Amino acid sequence: MSWLEPALLAVTASALTAGGVLRLLGDTVAADLCWALGAASAVIPAVGWVLAALRRGRAGVDLIAVLALGGTLAVGEYLAGALIGLMLATGRTLEAAAQRRASHDLRALLAHAPRTARRRSGAEVRQVPLAEVAVGDLLVVGAGEVVPVDGQVVGPAAVLDESVLTGESAPVERVSGQTVRSGVVNAGGAFDLRATATEQDSAYAGIVRLARQAGAEAAPVVRLADRYAAWFLPLSVAVAGLAWLFSGSAVRAVAVLVVATPCPLLLAAPVAIVSGLSRASRLGVVVRDGGALERLGRARTLLLDKTGTLTGGRPRVLDVTAGPGWKPAEVLRLAATVDQYSPHVLAHAIVDAARERGLEPSAATDVSEEAGRGAHGVVEGRRTTVGRLEPGAPVPDWARAAENRALLDGAAVAWLTVDGGPVGAVLLRDPLRHDAPRALRRLRTAGIERIVMLTGDRPEPAREIAAVLGLDGVRAELTPADKVAEVRAEREHAVTVMVGDGVNDAPALAAADVGVAMGARGSTASSEAADIVLTTDRVDRLADATSIAVRARRIAVQSALGGMLLSLAAMGAAAVGLLPPAAGALLQEGIDVAVILNALRALRVDQGVRPALEPAAEALIHRFAAEHEDLQDVLQAVRDAAARLSVPGRDAQALESVREVNRLLTERLLPHEYAEEHQLYPALGPALGGPEATATMSRAHAEIERLSGRVATHVALAEAQGALKPEQLEDLRACLYGLHTVLRLHFTQEEENYFSLAP
Repeated sequence: MSWLEPALLAVTASALTAGGVLRLLGDTVAADLCWALGAASAVIPAVGWVLAALRRGRAGVDLIAVLALGGTLAVGEYLAGALIGLMLATGRTLEAAAQRRASHDLRALLAHAPRTARRRSGAEVRQVPLAEVAVGDLLVVGAGEVVPVDGQVVGPAAVLDESVLTGESAPVERVSGQTVRSGVVNAGGAFDLRATATEQDSAYAGIVRLARQAGAEAAPVVRLADRYAAWFLPLSVAVAGLAWLFSGSAVRAVAVLVVATPCPLLLAAPVAIVSGLSRASRLGVVVRDGGALERLGRARTLLLDKTGTLTGGRPRVLDVTAGPGWKPAEVLRLAATVDQYSPHVLAHAIVDAARERGLEPSAATDVSEEAGRGAHGVVEGRRTTVGRLEPGAPVPDWARAAENRALLDGAAVAWLTVDGGPVGAVLLRDPLRHDAPRALRRLRTAGIERIVMLTGDRPEPAREIAAVLGLDGVRAELTPADKVAEVRAEREHAVTVMVGDGVNDAPALAAADVGVAMGARGSTASSEAADIVLTTDRVDRLADATSIAVRARRIAVQSALGGMLLSLAAMGAAAVGLLPPAAGALLQEGIDVAVILNALRALRVDQGVRPALEPAAEALIHRFAAEHEDLQDVLQAVRDAAARLSVPGRDAQALESVREVNRLLTERLLPHEYAEEHQLYPALGPALGGPEATATMSRAHAEIERLSGRVATHVALAEAQGALKPEQLEDLRACLYGLHTVLRLHFTQEEENYFSLAP
């Protein structure tokens, strides 16, 4: 009953206050009556809480409070009883406020699941309840619809968004005869599906059952206070019994129980945890209850999904390769011109990349899209296609190089063909989050000892990301059931945190000791199955929450142990008759104040959580982050110029490319690097601990300037000689490839170490 704790707090506080006023007015009998009523009002709910704990096999801290309340009423120490009642009500109210764990009702999972299917019978298509679908039925799945049951594609290929099950954002093509699982979304045109399972036996229904089972198996929250009470309770009762036995005075036993009432446990620990919850919420981290925060503070193993958690969850253009006679910027612009009419996730990435680089798509006519093949239309009078190459079409050497690069980088390829011939390729990949490396380093600092990736994606891109981040393990091509099994296995060794964002992650989140959902763009189902929801689209908020949890738990333990040591000293004094019950209760309240003030330290900002940036520094970070996006075409031009130097017989084109690179370096890149060195780095210095923190990045600026100067010298020599001489080619090619490598590394380091600091 959510009203019980606040109501008890109001009653006990009113009784204590009224009794105090009456005592000051000289009416001792009425004052004792008020205090007795305050103590008695706390006895009944306290007994209920104790019995509930005993039924669960736990004898918590409330048992000492019940014994003390009963003792004060029995020996007539009503003021002490009222004080204990107020303390008990305050602690329970604080804990109730901290524990608002959401139920795992999985409404989002059930809402996503289809209720009907369209069944084909001859030429007729009729909508039927999903429960009526039998194995062998031929179903029609329309564009944008959820696949209702497991089945096989019949006829033309199906293009599917399987992120709901695998977490992989890129759509996949399933040709006739291939298996399709329920719950995935049709990202292409309508297709026919031969049912191979009923509703209850299909993949999506299995996910719902897994989440329910995992949630039901989650261990009950054990209050921090109860763990300490396991030894404090019998000790208190033993001291009280010995005091009564040797003195013959029941009042001494009651006095021992009064000062033994573990106020530091009932009050200080909840205050510290609630303070931690408050601090986390200010950073966009919603923690469902105090138990989740406490467990996060004890966590030693972290399991992470890949797509949408360690990566952005949205493909981005990695590289643009142009064929002979074409420029990468023109390839990207034409691809965006056709793809601006497509709903495909890769098409959106191409259009976004073109606009970020100032390449506004032009108009296209006669645009259409073929599921699984790509989009095509007429642009500037020429037939233009973006997508896959025609099967059996000849592949030129430059295109094979692009294919090899895509294989090495784990990227998807969108080919641009004009009038039937390939002229360029756009490589796309779901990039690593800029804040992920820093977040994982901070998590290890906070006490996480083991970090493992669990993903439904292919092993190659998963292993690459794991290597970049220095993960302790990676498990790829996992089903939701596999993820749950991995979580359970890790839980046997340590308190385990699972982080994910998709519906496929919901069962694993529910099975973990602490489930964390990327709630800003993740699925509602994962948020409802989680203990912690990150409302901002930043994984480093988990590092913030973990640091807060560790600090809040440490303060709670300090307060509890310190308060109990003081209580033990007071118990000794009460046992020898130096503290009567009322004085003991007042002393205990003094101990309460001390430990609560200590617990409130959890509200303060921990400067070690995140460097404090001035508003001007944040503005500079956002400015230079935007410039990094604008400079991607410069990096591409550097690499393309280096590649053109390797093509024999095209010295004129190679020289023109190098001239263009020199212009881009002089007019755009070097001014950017100079501004970073003289504006951004000095602004970041105070927050990062001084100028030495940016010294290595300044050295990279010097290397970029050196290589750019070397390229400019080669251009000047070629201009004087009328052409690039053979003796220049090796050094110039090394300069360009080296510059490209240094720039990519330097940009990545700045984005991870500096740009990720700004919210």
